[in-house]
Amino acid sequence: PPRSTLFPYTTLFRSSMSTTYFTRRTIRKYEPRDIDEGLLERLLKAGTRTSTTGNMQVYSIIVTRDAGMKKRLAPAHFNQPMVTEAPVLLTFCADFNRFSKWCRLREAEPGYDNFLSFMTAAIDALLAAQTVCNAAEEEGLGICYLGTVTYNADRIIEILQLPQRVVPVAAVTVGWPAQVPEQPDRLPLDAVVHYETYRDYAADLIDDLYRAKEAREDNRQFIAENGKKTLAQVFTDVRYKKTDNEYFSGKFLDVIRKQGFLSR
Repeated sequence: PPRSTLFPYTTLFRSSMSTTYFTRRTIRKYEPRDIDEGLLERLLKAGTRTSTTGNMQVYSIIVTRDAGMKKRLAPAHFNQPMVTEAPVLLTFCADFNRFSKWCRLREAEPGYDNFLSFMTAAIDALLAAQTVCNAAEEEGLGICYLGTVTYNADRIIEILQLPQRVVPVAAVTVGWPAQVPEQPDRLPLDAVVHYETYRDYAADLIDDLYRAKEAREDNRQFIAENGKKTLAQVFTDVRYKKTDNEYFSGKFLDVIRKQGFLSR
């Protein structure tokens, strides 16, 4: 299209670029205030506008507002307090169930019982999750991403009654922030961005990229509390141990298989 037809859209995008992305924080404590139904629906609609593979939208979002249901789900998330304290818990699922049923009803045989299809649906679900998170923060809400979903996907499947070809891949608590915590640290741009080809990391570059992170007082305290010499040892020996990774990997692979994605 000619530049003149694009100008209003590009101007709107530039003028609406929010500072929220640069000031965001993970919110783990929420006010005892509900989220209006209309606002929640707006957030979910924003999520449905996210990019998806082949415009298939092979994901589903389970909304949990009932206190009893949140209490049932809490153990699957290691009983983190925000699961029951937040007014809304969203579980994002890779979902080829709906799409496969549509195919069969239209005389088309789906071939989505494989790992590639699981990855396709998982990516769709994660893109939708991030879009909902962005929309929530734009509205002044706070969110906390829960990385526990893939550890206990089998429990979540049972509680949420997820059928074959549906696997939970992410969960997010949403609510009105009760506090404004300090921003978490982030590595500099050079640590994650590569131009044209991948640039591998020499030892001196690793030192430069992690120097500020390792020098933070909270991370130094983290090292001391765990009786370790380095921050890296806290990650490898305490937070994300090899034995735990192997155990939960096997457990999640079993879930994917039972849900019908590894039959080929």
